[in-house]
Amino acid sequence: MTGTMSPLLVLGATGTIGARLVARATADGRRTIAVARDDAALAALRERHGANVLPLAATLSSDADAAALAARVAALAGPRPGAVVAAIRGIASAHRLLDAPADFLRRRLDEDLLPHLAAARHLLPLLAPVPGGAYVLVGGPGAEQPWSGYGHRSIGAAALRMLARVLHEEARTLPVRVQMLAIDSPVRTAHNAAHACAQWPDADAIADYALRMVDGRLRPDAALLRFPSDGPVRPPGLSDDIDLAPPPCVPASPHDTAAQALLQRIAARSRSPQEFRS
Repeated sequence: MTGTMSPLLVLGATGTIGARLVARATADGRRTIAVARDDAALAALRERHGANVLPLAATLSSDADAAALAARVAALAGPRPGAVVAAIRGIASAHRLLDAPADFLRRRLDEDLLPHLAAARHLLPLLAPVPGGAYVLVGGPGAEQPWSGYGHRSIGAAALRMLARVLHEEARTLPVRVQMLAIDSPVRTAHNAAHACAQWPDADAIADYALRMVDGRLRPDAALLRFPSDGPVRPPGLSDDIDLAPPPCVPASPHDTAAQALLQRIAARSRSPQEFRS
């Protein structure tokens, strides 16, 4: 399998998914080239996971950045990477598109979409000489159902899915297998455990799934794989109105839970005997 012997290159290695990819890959004994902007975070990854982590501080804001990264990777001692997992995304808070200038969406695409294209253009050729080379893009939710206040995320996610499909076809000539791991809900982590929904996928489970894709164990002919596999799909008949998207799942706060319990006890005491019959 590709990832077992050849090094794995992780873009966005200090992010939620990227950090767990590094942890899982190094635990399996894979040499992992960890790429991110933050030198300190990369050093912490190296300290946490040992010599199997090779940190590379880099940005991917432009074609020139991606070309420079590819040149650095090509110059590394040892075997070339046999796989890339691109788990990169910009940061932006909630914002209505109608309340923002058009330049706001352009900046979001510059951060969320175009770095993926730049990275693929310059890193895919590095994988071509490696038998079974694999390139996996990781995309977030919102591509099919727009989120109120996060329309920029939905547009970027939808565009990234189409980009992955195009790259999947175009990279056949290299040949390198390009696939996308489409995550259809927010991710549950240790940091958001207090308000995360039980059905949100765990970051470690996503990392394991991505590594199985790298190794070609999950429908290697498919351009896009969803996680979870039974992720949400818009029911038939719903319009594309942004307000009709399902609201995010946010568990009640302790105060809300206590108030709800009190109301339930009051209601139970006020019920007539007939209400308790089945």
